[in-house]
Amino acid sequence: MQKSPSRTPTGILGLDEMLGGGFPKGRVLLILGEPGAGKTIFCSQFLFNGITKFGENGLFVSMDENRSHYDWEMNQFGWNFSSAEKQGRFSFVNASPIRAIPNEVKIGKLTIGRQDFSLLSLLELIRRDAKAIDAKRIVVDPVSLLIFQYADETQRRKALLDLVEAMIDTGATCIFSSELRRVGLKGRTLQTEEYLVHGVILMQTIAAGRTMERTIQVEKMRGTEIDRQPRPYRITEKGIEIYPKESVI
Repeated sequence: MQKSPSRTPTGILGLDEMLGGGFPKGRVLLILGEPGAGKTIFCSQFLFNGITKFGENGLFVSMDENRSHYDWEMNQFGWNFSSAEKQGRFSFVNASPIRAIPNEVKIGKLTIGRQDFSLLSLLELIRRDAKAIDAKRIVVDPVSLLIFQYADETQRRKALLDLVEAMIDTGATCIFSSELRRVGLKGRTLQTEEYLVHGVILMQTIAAGRTMERTIQVEKMRGTEIDRQPRPYRITEKGIEIYPKESVI
């Protein structure tokens, strides 16, 4: 009988019930969502719960948001990451300057393209800060800003593989966030990221009768029996709350 993988509980109300106890420990997960779906809130809640409820230090890698705005937004939910940072439990990496690197970078006599240098710089930042605080949970938000520097699909896939492998090497449970891309009004396109990670969660708004309902769906989670049905969720003053017993279809 195959042994069930160790779990990293998210602490997000309703989600661990859908996941059979939490994310598989040490895996790389992808959160796909529409603008305003609450991806950053979800990821930050995962980190803050880890710090305060489960004794697991967290690293947040921001590709597009500065620290002051991040702290202001998270304080609305009562999540004081500055305090956690002073205790050596949390680290924030502002990786947005990486996107402004020139097209070519000289390292000694070697010339490296901007995309490759960006990825190498990001991986080094993550390794350094994850080791410094012994991070058990890591978030990269949003990963799409990094991978779309690559116009070629083959290069994009390789960059993603390099990033996934680097995250696995940290031993932490990791979350990437990315924008959910649509085709037409109802359909969506499968994204490269979905094939390369261990689990995918969708956050979107769907029509439920005459109303629009925020829903969350576990699309895949390797090594885990999951509830695949879309379930309603709310963004409250306490963060994301999911209702796993309710149906929207």
